[in-house]
Amino acid sequence: MNVLVTGGTGFVGTHLCAELAARGHDVTALARSPDDTGLPDGVTTAVGDVTDYASIEGAFEGQDVVVNLVALSPLFKPKGGTSHERVHLGGTENVVKAAKAHGVPKLVQQSALGADPNGPTAYIRAKGSAEQVVKDSGLDWVIFRPSVIFGDGGEFISFTKSLTTPVVTALPGANSAKFQPIWIDDFTPMLADAVEDDAHVGQIYEIGGPEVLTLGDVTRLIYRAKGKSVTVVPVPMALATLGMTMAGPLPFVPFGPDQARSLRFDNTTSQNDISAFGVSERELTTLETYLSENQ
Repeated sequence: MNVLVTGGTGFVGTHLCAELAARGHDVTALARSPDDTGLPDGVTTAVGDVTDYASIEGAFEGQDVVVNLVALSPLFKPKGGTSHERVHLGGTENVVKAAKAHGVPKLVQQSALGADPNGPTAYIRAKGSAEQVVKDSGLDWVIFRPSVIFGDGGEFISFTKSLTTPVVTALPGANSAKFQPIWIDDFTPMLADAVEDDAHVGQIYEIGGPEVLTLGDVTRLIYRAKGKSVTVVPVPMALATLGMTMAGPLPFVPFGPDQARSLRFDNTTSQNDISAFGVSERELTTLETYLSENQ
């Protein structure tokens, strides 16, 4: 099967391309500046920016499935004058247009938990609007809504570290917002299954890991894996929101009001759909296990 992965040299994309190649598929990784260092032999790269239709259109010729992974991080302010709407919504519109122009029958879309055109953050709103584009496309589609994904090359752990200081740390939303982290090597086989098996067509899957953790929990696990302890002092969200809003316009500050709002709601599944892929939570890797083996 010929599979095009947009965002194919990013965190999820690199792991997915390796999974698909190992299953015997012909894989093309599309990216603005593709770096094939993390890709296995045999994976082809293509240059293209999903916000520029003309730059990506040719890569869709002869493909059987496209997996759309291109995304901006919800954890940091968008850089370089771009926006969540432009990348997630506009990019998805271009991906759908190119797929239809070249007769690609199937699209697997990575969305986000809580995706909603009327949601509380620009990221969530853009993801929700993009989902509607996919559902209205006339293509065979599968939509994934994962919680935060961790693993080699991921940013969730480094993001948490960037918020903390050794020994004693003040932490916004330390005990409020909850996450359900899933290991990248548990997640990508599910994406690959959706590529291969048309039984998943027309489904929206909420995917999370085996445990629900607060940001404070995650911080303590990171330090414990290094044999250290840390005291977490929760910062009231009203104060954190004020601080991030005031500092947001400064170009060197990576957080803004949208990031503060994202810490006000949970990033957990209403019903973990991993069972649709023959997986149970007891088989999944916990964040603590990953950290103990990799930190």
